[in-house]
Amino acid sequence: MANKKIYIIIILLVLLSGSFYFFKKDKSDNAISSNSDEIVEEDNNEPTERWVSLEISPNATFGALMAQAGIATATANAIYESSLDVYDLAKIKAGYFLDLKFSPDSDKLLGLKYKIDSEDELIINLDSESGQCLAKVNPIDYEVKIAVKEGEVESSMYEAALKNNIDERAIIALADAFQWSIDFAMDPRVGDKFRFVYEERYLDGQYQMPGRILAGQYINDGQKYQVYYFEEDKDNQGYFDENANSVQKMFLKAPLAFKYISSGFTTGLRYVEAFNVSTGHRAIDYAAPQGTPVRAVGDGTVVMASWNGSYGNMVKIRHNGTYQTNYGHLSRFAVRNGAKVKQGDVIGYVGSTGFSTGPHLHYEMVKNGVKINPLAEVMPPGQAIKSENKERFFSEISDWKKTLEE
Repeated sequence: MANKKIYIIIILLVLLSGSFYFFKKDKSDNAISSNSDEIVEEDNNEPTERWVSLEISPNATFGALMAQAGIATATANAIYESSLDVYDLAKIKAGYFLDLKFSPDSDKLLGLKYKIDSEDELIINLDSESGQCLAKVNPIDYEVKIAVKEGEVESSMYEAALKNNIDERAIIALADAFQWSIDFAMDPRVGDKFRFVYEERYLDGQYQMPGRILAGQYINDGQKYQVYYFEEDKDNQGYFDENANSVQKMFLKAPLAFKYISSGFTTGLRYVEAFNVSTGHRAIDYAAPQGTPVRAVGDGTVVMASWNGSYGNMVKIRHNGTYQTNYGHLSRFAVRNGAKVKQGDVIGYVGSTGFSTGPHLHYEMVKNGVKINPLAEVMPPGQAIKSENKERFFSEISDWKKTLEE
């Protein structure tokens, strides 16, 4: 009987020790599993790359910037050669940035990024295994928000924009949309009103710049002008009026761009009107600082780019068998005799050469050999939207039209 009790005690001890072993093992396994999760979590939090941003100073070169960052000449050359098919890094611009991507725990270069302009960026990745450089140009992925702004002219549209906290780049873009209809040096009047719809572009939640003008209205001395952006097809896209006619005409309304005469980048008087047929001064004089760019109001051929007596340095452009435009008192030329020019091309710079009392542009329009007042000349509209696409146009602009006329 005693022996039987001993055997029972021994069996119980064995069972207890086994339970302790399995309990300890399970606890140990759980501990290992828990520690493994922590390690993986810590690995996921480790940085995978390190960025260094280099500001491009005037006269800086790609090679010099790479050397400054400690990149070997051979590597820099390989990167430069690899990108040539998509972008020439010799064209990097002062004021922009070259962003270099490194391994987080070493100085090993993994790639670079360069913002080419407001629309595209160059991205180059270095393949660590093959050593090859893979270059591509991608559109910048902005977050786009729609904004509506308005103002009333007291001195200029530009000043009205600043008063209403409108990005000056947006107001310049609006003026460009109206540049075939309104001469912002001559036409604006106190009390004029404007309202427009446009894109605002954001990156990482931060406002970057205005995007496209989607719709705009300018009421000039009681007359209403409207523009709407529309893409009919790849051959006909741009700005159209509320009746589906293109506002992009044969001639610009002014030979000086809004950003130079009204944007605040220049000082002094914005304009001087001097069209007076009775005195023989059949032209418009635009007062502007020396060196202000002068643009061709339309496509044509330069038939004169030389000194012309009292006109000083003068450019004459023949547009067709009917029209010619003349630009006098230039400080210097940007074209040569015989050159083909497109609407908006810079042809020279404001000066005070010849018979002139101060820097200004003497602008003439000649029709069938007779000087006429360019402000009074009515130009036919550009290519209208085809009838089969007008319903789509009116549908797309309907909301913008309501917004402009609120």
